[in-house]
Amino acid sequence: MKKSRIGLLIALAAAAVVVAVVLARRRDAPEKYRTAKVDRGDVTMSVSATGAISAVTTVQVGSQVSGIIAKLYADFNSRVKKGQLLAELDPTPFEQTIEQRRADLQKAQVDAGNAKVAFGRQQRLQQQGLASQADYDNAKAAADAAAAQVNLARAALAQAETNLKYSKIVSPIDGVVVNRAYDVGQTVAASFQAPTLFTIAQDLTKMQVQADVDEADIGRVRIGQPVRFTVDAYPDRVFRAMVSQIRLNATVNQNVVTYPVIVAVDNPDEQLRPSMTANITIDVATDRGVLRIPNAALRFKPSPSEEGGRAGRAGNSGAGPAAGAGGAPARPTLAGSLPRTGRRENGPTVYLLQADGTLKPARVHPGITDGQYTEIQPGDLREGDLVVTGLVTAKGPSQAGPRMRF
Repeated sequence: MKKSRIGLLIALAAAAVVVAVVLARRRDAPEKYRTAKVDRGDVTMSVSATGAISAVTTVQVGSQVSGIIAKLYADFNSRVKKGQLLAELDPTPFEQTIEQRRADLQKAQVDAGNAKVAFGRQQRLQQQGLASQADYDNAKAAADAAAAQVNLARAALAQAETNLKYSKIVSPIDGVVVNRAYDVGQTVAASFQAPTLFTIAQDLTKMQVQADVDEADIGRVRIGQPVRFTVDAYPDRVFRAMVSQIRLNATVNQNVVTYPVIVAVDNPDEQLRPSMTANITIDVATDRGVLRIPNAALRFKPSPSEEGGRAGRAGNSGAGPAAGAGGAPARPTLAGSLPRTGRRENGPTVYLLQADGTLKPARVHPGITDGQYTEIQPGDLREGDLVVTGLVTAKGPSQAGPRMRF
């Protein structure tokens, strides 16, 4: 019984020693860094926006007169020519109005002839001194009024004939009918405004995108800049276009100010259709063959507790940790640490992983960015330097537990 108790105590003591060693090694284990090399490449700064696709020229064809649609000669997707008959209103009421205006003109002409004869009679009597001046003036006014009535009736007849012409709806341009709003038998009411019967797109091989660009980005957009965009109908295809116009009529929606940017698009195969939503990317600046670093390097900041020892291996650099006293790896340190004033007079700071495992701060002068890489001006960094982009987490593939040796 005593021997079994002694054995149990020895086993518990050994387990406690093992646990203590594991905890100590985990506490002293170096942290591993993710790093990336400073390299040369292309950096393209872009602006993203969304917009609707439309034809460059779209005409809404309406009716200036009211009536019932008697015939339709065009339908959806019909290709029409300039002057082609699209629809026709019932001409019966317009023809009856013309007949009435002709009768009014004829009556006005008869009245004008009678007033002219009466004026001539009064003119002769007045010359012979047999008519008063008042009778002469009345006869002259009646003759002039009758002549004016003739002109009024003639104008009314011309208007009636014009309305008859307006009952035939013709296409003002060559194009494709993209919308038709009325059917045969429906009544077109044009009392207050001209109703739209057809919408015609002039040329579907030349399209445009009206994109709403935020006011923070509009200052970098210029006419002639290249544009890439996609549509949901063809998610695997990237369309190429160009900025053709930057309009000044800003739109304010919930305190968000946007400016319309017109993008010209060639559509020879007519796969793009009106009202499609385009997700556009405008390349506002491109620098080729420049020094660049990942954006994550600009965001990395070592913790204050990392000062005072040596850094561990980088996650992808292959540099081994420096050993501290007693062979145990030491904590990371910052070689050539910057002053603790918090001031950055010459730009942001990145951290280089040196051969001995230490971190060296270096200030950089960033240029344009594409969201993944940032251009930097030559200075403290050189091509091939290792910049720290972050810490390797416990779930990382390079994170391995400490080996226990007894």
